[in-house]
Amino acid sequence: MSRPFTVELDLAALRYNVKQIRDIAPQSKILAMVKANAYGHGLISIAKALTDVEGFGVSCSEEALYLRQAGLTQRIVLMEGLFSKDEIPLLTDYALDTVIHDRNQLNLLSEHPLPYPINVWLKINTGMNRLGLSPDDFSAALKQLDRCPWLKITCVMTHFSSADKSQDTTTQCQIKLFEQTIKKYSFPTSLANSAAILAHPKAHADWVRPGLMLYGVSPFSDSSAAQFSLKPVMTLKSEIISIHLLDSGDRVGYGGKWIAPKPLRVGIVAIGYGDGYPHRAESGTPILVNDKLCELIGQVSMDMLAVNLSNQQDAKIGDPVVLWGTGLPIEQVAESTSSFRFELLCGINRGQLVRTRIEEINDAK
Repeated sequence: MSRPFTVELDLAALRYNVKQIRDIAPQSKILAMVKANAYGHGLISIAKALTDVEGFGVSCSEEALYLRQAGLTQRIVLMEGLFSKDEIPLLTDYALDTVIHDRNQLNLLSEHPLPYPINVWLKINTGMNRLGLSPDDFSAALKQLDRCPWLKITCVMTHFSSADKSQDTTTQCQIKLFEQTIKKYSFPTSLANSAAILAHPKAHADWVRPGLMLYGVSPFSDSSAAQFSLKPVMTLKSEIISIHLLDSGDRVGYGGKWIAPKPLRVGIVAIGYGDGYPHRAESGTPILVNDKLCELIGQVSMDMLAVNLSNQQDAKIGDPVVLWGTGLPIEQVAESTSSFRFELLCGINRGQLVRTRIEEINDAK
């Protein structure tokens, strides 16, 4: 039998979250962000469940090809664009859209005529200062594109740096700069990530690009997904594989940093930082055992961790443990471990993923 470490995917919750996005931005198409192995959830499992979205955003051509080879027919956008000229034939061979975010990419595509038009998404840097053409260079870029009939502008986009900060005015400034830059033109537009979908209706535009909220996670540090009627898609599970009785003063884990204040039972759980659980999680981090709240104790090991069973006196070897997900919002775990929510989800993309059982729940709840 394999280790009991399991990633459980609630596909009904995923589709429910899509419906919530539709209700919030009814006039917008959805470009579902499935990069980084669908935020650690499993690229193909998630994409196949998203039958109602208009497109997918990926970070590289490898992800795009996995989707096409799995039979996905929706629009697929390379969010970071092309990395080399060798990828250009893939755009036509696999019907891929690509972002153009700088002159090097534009020149590369301009120098290689294609047999028929491909769709490009022109990205403008409005303040994130990561990717995007300068607003001052936008008109010149359009003129260059006009000379390339094989490059069809499908959308003009930007990305917000601070949409998750409720008191920050940066997003409003970015929206204003974007509108000023494109005001002479009538291209479809895309601005909103998850935070902007929820907090900035003006940014919904023609396409929204949900990431975190698609997977049932709040993009705001001061709020939970439940406040926005979102349901967690991923539940990270394992089992107790050993139970010990500790005396007062006994130490637990590497370095013996946690000391038992009184006699108690400790459960050893088959999951650790090699599986993607955060190594820096400290004693007191919430963990569910048999649906009851318990606490992590001691330092997380590579493939194990310890949990205080004082609140679960009847716990036994083989009992289920939830690290985050249904019953234990990932927001709570992120706060307790000083981690980003993205980081926790995508961490499951590392380590033992090939040994992880993916259990898909399709029935509506």
